[in-house]
Amino acid sequence: MEGAAVEDLASMDNRKSGRVTSRMRCWCEGDNVTLYSRVGNLSEGGLFLRTSTPMREGTRTAVRLGAGEESGQAFQTMAKVVWTRQNGKSWPPGMGLQFEPLDATSLERLRQIISHERARWPEA
Repeated sequence: MEGAAVEDLASMDNRKSGRVTSRMRCWCEGDNVTLYSRVGNLSEGGLFLRTSTPMREGTRTAVRLGAGEESGQAFQTMAKVVWTRQNGKSWPPGMGLQFEPLDATSLERLRQIISHERARWPEA
């Protein structure tokens, strides 16, 4: 296994929230850059955003999910880029985003999106 893959497996063991596969689109804005990319997975703590042009680690971003999706109204929050990955043989390129603390309303909306995605991609 390559070094990056080993690091990713180790970080999976340290996650506080279970992740679900997602294919929804996400707006992400930070460092004077706006991305509209596909989410790879999602949890109450953050998400993996597939992109060949990840932002720098430590970048603070505005994230918006669910706009125009079947799952209902949009979810918006601030997040921080905690890791990036370039294109590799085993893993898609992208960046890991950690959500800033959420209020009760935002957390409930995120849980609705996660539940919807879990039902939408049960075998992934």
